[in-house]
Amino acid sequence: MPTIVVLGARNLGGAILEHHLAAGWRGGAVARSDETLERVRAAGGLPLQADAADPAALGGALERARAEFGSIDLIVNAVSAARPPGGGPFGGGPFAEATVEGFRGWTGAVAEQAFVFLSEGVKALEGSGSLIQITGGSARRAIAGRGLWAAGAAATRALTHSAALELREHGIHVALLLVDATIDSPKTASFIAGRAPAETADQAEIARAVEYLATQGARALTHELVVTPAGDRWLP
Repeated sequence: MPTIVVLGARNLGGAILEHHLAAGWRGGAVARSDETLERVRAAGGLPLQADAADPAALGGALERARAEFGSIDLIVNAVSAARPPGGGPFGGGPFAEATVEGFRGWTGAVAEQAFVFLSEGVKALEGSGSLIQITGGSARRAIAGRGLWAAGAAATRALTHSAALELREHGIHVALLLVDATIDSPKTASFIAGRAPAETADQAEIARAVEYLATQGARALTHELVVTPAGDRWLP
């Protein structure tokens, strides 16, 4: 029976964990809040309290999961970027107004968390399994006024691709699942109100994409999979 550990379980991460548990996997999730950990427990997963951006804390959580399950086959990073302390416009704002503190929050902290996931994740897999990093459309293209946010996503993409090339020779599949859309979830309900469902990404479909990536054969591995809504009308 394969085992999954998801980092972040409040919205998308919770949907990914629940999908895999329903499909017969064993699994758990790393989260900080008691409320989220209780949801993991209620779903039948192993709650692992830790800060996924802290190497020692994440390493300890993954060690607890391995002790419980014997091994880990799949680790998914579904942690979403939090607003940096101090407020300011979403994504960092125009360059003439953006701050170094904003850069550290929107860019540095996001890239650092992805690095922690990859470096601690590869240790926990012990030579076999999959690491899947989820990121958004800003990894593909920048948006005016959100350059710091896009830089964090682009750095995450670069780190993941580098890990994929490095680790595939050692039996570990690393993939980037790039969701080029706003994800339909309680977190985004007010933002997407009034939009057609086909213009947003469905959490259940993203969860199935994760399982697809994790169950690929070793002969041909996907290092980046892009999920695009059927109703997408983006134009350059």
